[in-house]
Amino acid sequence: RSSYSCRYFVLPCCFFDFHGKYSRRQSKKTQYREYLDFVAQVGFVCGFHVEEDCLRIPSTKRVCLIGKNRTYPPTERALIDKQITQFIDNRQTCAVVTCDGRVGFNYKDHTDGVCKELPENVTETAGTTWMPGFQPREKVEQIRNCASLPRDFVDDVVLNVANLLLSSAPQKSCSNMHGENTNTWNQGESLSLKEVAEHLNKETLKRLKSEYGGLQTLLKNNHQVFEVLNGRVHIRDWRKEKPSRETKPEVKRRLAAEAFKTRLCWFFIHHPDGCSLPSESCPYAHGTEELR
Repeated sequence: RSSYSCRYFVLPCCFFDFHGKYSRRQSKKTQYREYLDFVAQVGFVCGFHVEEDCLRIPSTKRVCLIGKNRTYPPTERALIDKQITQFIDNRQTCAVVTCDGRVGFNYKDHTDGVCKELPENVTETAGTTWMPGFQPREKVEQIRNCASLPRDFVDDVVLNVANLLLSSAPQKSCSNMHGENTNTWNQGESLSLKEVAEHLNKETLKRLKSEYGGLQTLLKNNHQVFEVLNGRVHIRDWRKEKPSRETKPEVKRRLAAEAFKTRLCWFFIHHPDGCSLPSESCPYAHGTEELR
């Protein structure tokens, strides 16, 4: 509807209509197939030749719909726009003012199109928008993947969780070839995310809950220190990491080489046993003098 030259690609997933969950009408089709047909119908009503394709992605919802060409000439655009308006009106909810003065929504019956009468101010709003009550996504999307959290806050959580894992593990020792006891590098214990969360204060948890993925996302973001597998948190042992030459293609190996020693090694600074790797093997800087 934005312009005659508009083209679109859509990958239908969740079953939603214009204003709420999609209501099934045909029991002979699967819910997914019926919804795909509905989305295709929207394209047809909007005057597109709708094409269907199947993406090569690891998902059960991988059928996409594409609209590249119109079914009508530009001169008929006003007529098609009326057709689109009528189609939306027959499927949408209607804005109504409740007894406490707030604007609510009543679902319009698809058979007779009956809906409660709108007050003048709401009717005017409905006439100037494509759909009354529609709230588009904000132009600036808020980053909520823990990446915008203050660095001091993140560092504090990382240090607290690492100390918790280290203090939970018993001190291990082994004997060298001369029979002398030498302490091994302490990798700490593995704890579930629930157990880790129980040791964090309420203010920290409240702040993390407002982020997508919460504590788990923050720990995964700090992959230098932690490894999160099957809901359990481990301290990463870089001695067990495979060399990049074996696991990465040439382009990624080159990028990794460029990032070598550009950040300080967390273990060199904070771990009681220091880093498990010697300086020449560690991808992180053992001290500011090694920073690149």
